[in-house]
Amino acid sequence: MGIYREIYDFAARAGAFEGYVYQKENIVASSLTRWVDHLVEQYNALPEEVRAEFQDLCDFTLGRAIRSLLPSLGEGHELVKKLKGLTVGTLPSSPDDFQRQRP
Repeated sequence: MGIYREIYDFAARAGAFEGYVYQKENIVASSLTRWVDHLVEQYNALPEEVRAEFQDLCDFTLGRAIRSLLPSLGEGHELVKKLKGLTVGTLPSSPDDFQRQRP
């Protein structure tokens, strides 16, 4: 798979994940395990310099997903920790925070 396809695939799955968990109540973590594991695998497969190009966007997309998961799963949950491992910067303040700072 070409790098552009890999980037698109990761971004599409991350965005779909964000939408799926958006302020959802009673989240069943086991239904998200494979999805999160695939996101981690895809992210780590991308070259570091490629990730650096979109990291701020990733921080916001996955950050909003994390904010949606926190009420149900909590800060210490394994899935939350895995997703936080894909972020570098400050997370958005809420699942509704779309006011990211431009680099």
